[in-house]
Order: sequence, then C-alpha cells, then structure tokens
Amino acid sequence: MLSPGRTVSSRLLRPASWLPFRLGSERGAASSLQKELIKKHELGKDELRPLYMDFQATTPMDPRVLDAMLPYQVNYYGNPHSRTHAYGWESESAMEKARKQVADLIGADPREIIFTSGATESNNMAIKGVARFYKTKRGHVITTQTEHKCVLDSCRILEAEGFDITYLPVQKNGLLDLELLEASIRPDTSLVSVMTVNNEIGVKQPIMEIGQICRSKGVFFHTDAAQAVGKIPISVSNCKVDLMSISGHKIYGPKGVGALYVRRRPRVRLEPLQNGGGQERGLRSGTVPTPLVVGLGAACSVAQKEMEYDHQRVSMLANRLVQKIMSEIPEVIMNGDPEQRYPGCINLSFAYVEGESLLMALKDVALSSGSACTSASLEPSYVLRAIGTDEDLAHSSIRFGIGRFTTEEEVDYTAEKCIQQVHRLREMSPLWEMVQEGIDLKTIKWSQH
Repeated sequence: MLSPGRTVSSRLLRPASWLPFRLGSERGAASSLQKELIKKHELGKDELRPLYMDFQATTPMDPRVLDAMLPYQVNYYGNPHSRTHAYGWESESAMEKARKQVADLIGADPREIIFTSGATESNNMAIKGVARFYKTKRGHVITTQTEHKCVLDSCRILEAEGFDITYLPVQKNGLLDLELLEASIRPDTSLVSVMTVNNEIGVKQPIMEIGQICRSKGVFFHTDAAQAVGKIPISVSNCKVDLMSISGHKIYGPKGVGALYVRRRPRVRLEPLQNGGGQERGLRSGTVPTPLVVGLGAACSVAQKEMEYDHQRVSMLANRLVQKIMSEIPEVIMNGDPEQRYPGCINLSFAYVEGESLLMALKDVALSSGSACTSASLEPSYVLRAIGTDEDLAHSSIRFGIGRFTTEEEVDYTAEKCIQQVHRLREMSPLWEMVQEGIDLKTIKWSQH
C-alpha cells in the first residue's frame, strides 16, 4: 500500500535505492528526466479530461476486476503451467476458476474456453483455423459485409490461399436476410461467420435462427460476440453456436486478453495459428497470462450478476439521449434497425453536418465517427455504406457509446452540447440554407472546375 500523500509516479520517479552504485552522470540524467516528466505533467494538470461516451471502443476497468487481478500481479506470480510446485498450482487454480467464470456467462463447458489475447486473435483463430483444417473437403466460407475488419481481413487472407468467400449483403436495417443465407450455403461450405452485435451501428443479428440454419446444413457457425457478451444474454447451446469470440476490454476487463469458445460436441476442429508448448488444448501455445485471465473471469462474473440491471439502465440513458437530440434537431437519422439492437450503441447521422467537424466541436466529449480500428481514416464507414447510407450521410455520422459508468448528467451534457454545435455548424452550411429555402439538392447539377 502507498502511504497518504504518496503516488505511484512519485515512487517511480525516485532514484532506485537498491542500485549498487550510481554514477554522477546517471544521477544528472535521471534528474533532468524527472524534471521533464514533472514539467509535462504540470502543463496538462489544469486541462479537464473529456466525458467518455465511446464504450464500443473500450470500457474502463471495473474496480472489482482490478481487485481480483492485483494479487496475481504481485504475490501469486507462478507460471500456471508449472506442475512441480505451489507457485504453479496457485496460478493454475486461478486460471481454471477464470475459465469457468467465462464459460458460465455463455452457458458453456469450461473445457471449451480457449484463452487468447483478444477478439481479433479469436476471430483469426476461428476463421482461418476451421477453414484450413477442413480445406480438403470444404473450401467455402460465408460472412457478411458488415463484419469487423479482422473478420473481413481474415477472409481476404483465405481468398489469397484459394478459398471461395461469400460476403453477404445486409438489408437497409443492417440485418442479414436469412433466406439469402440459407440459399448461399453449399455442400462445400465449412463455416458461416456472423457477428452478434455490430460495433458501429449496434444491430443485433438473429444468431439463434442463423445457428439453426447452420446446424441443419451441417455447417459450423462462428460469431464475433465481443460487443454482446456480458451485455445481452447468450447461450451457446440455445443459439447452436460452434465458435464464439470474446474480448476482455469490452466488458470492463483488462486489455490484451480474450477467449474463443470452441464446441466439443459436435466437435469442432481447427488448425492452430500459433505453435509451441501445446497450451490451451494445443490450439493456442504460449504461457497463459494469469493476471489478465483472472481479470477476464472477474469481468464475466460481474457482468453475469449485473447484466439485467446494466441493460435496463443503459436502455434508459440511451432513450434519454436519443429523445433529447431528435426532439431538438431535425434531419437526424438513426442508423440500423430501431428494435433489433443493443441500446448502448447509438449511431446517428446529422444531415448537412460533416461528422469530423462535429467531433472537433464536441472535443470535451470522447465520441467516434465509426470503429476505433478504422476511425483514423477519412473514408466513410464501410458498415454504413453496406446498409445503403448515402455518402454524405455516412460522412455525417457519430457513434455514441453508453455503458455501466455513464451518468445521467453526462448524457444530458452530451445531448445539449450536440444540439448546440449542430445548430451552429448548420448555420454556416450553404447546403442547409438551400434546404431551408425548399431547394431539392438532388436536382442540382454541380459544375466541376
């Protein structure tokens, strides 16, 4: 424990008393480094951090998760794969407890949980692993155009290896047409991969119906559930899911850890991406990071207990935000199905306002114009393009993320600030002025210079 008035940084910045010797030049260099760090800290100390409204990008760690992790960062540091002494046994016991906590959240057997570094690795393992294992008999994989980039890129890698990939379009509301899916399954289809909740527009796919179709056709079903696990009830048995990707930092757990559910009966086989010591049933070699998986397990345990309360509260806050904005601003479009959705992910397009300009105007609120993995790009979101959104509307979209620690005051402030800035930006827009005068912009032939 740190004594009152002491901070972690103050301890880190002190010269190391345990060093056998310290040269004068080293002491001088350390001193100047300390001053530089302190100077940087002082320059920013008066700046207020923005409100956090980007819970689809990541979530803050729940303090209860940190409490569970800390002992394994400091005291219980054994390798969980060391079988000859108590240090290893302690860590192995904690790892297996975490495995059961993850399994309980999705209604799985603990032996079906493989620990990974996150949902990106889980998605890569599931898609490439299954496709490559069954490639001699089945060379066809089906996914959708609105999947996370790591799923689409994994499929493109498989295409380069000679696999046939079908990228199914989605409907205007973002939902997959089940008849189209059924018609697309072929005798040589090995895998269907459809995400549970979309990370950009929050649309919730009918995974139970998709699972039934896949099971009836003898095809494996993988779902990227990073945005769904811990937020909506999911049972891998009821949904007939064969592989499911899970992320720690999307459910108030640590970053750098995730899991892949791999069904044992009927058995799913995959070719491992990573080889070595044969850990995790030989599917994911490498020492399992005990503190991180303990954190993932604790996050899953907390989510299971509080899911119903969290969902009700997030729904209330989301409705409050949407109603406040839409009652004050005309020409606002909610992207994605209004009913089949996770309420904490709200994607709104503000017509005649550039999304990047609005983000800059709302710099005291942490928001996003799309996926955190692609938000650095100025290209319009491929998810919005896939649901048929006009390019100008796609450029004017903002994603609002609401989570466990969001307050009513934060929602009200965000809504008021958004209303104020959209009105301000529209007043400067000649397009908005033309629309107010009754001019149909689609009838105008713009001259090119």
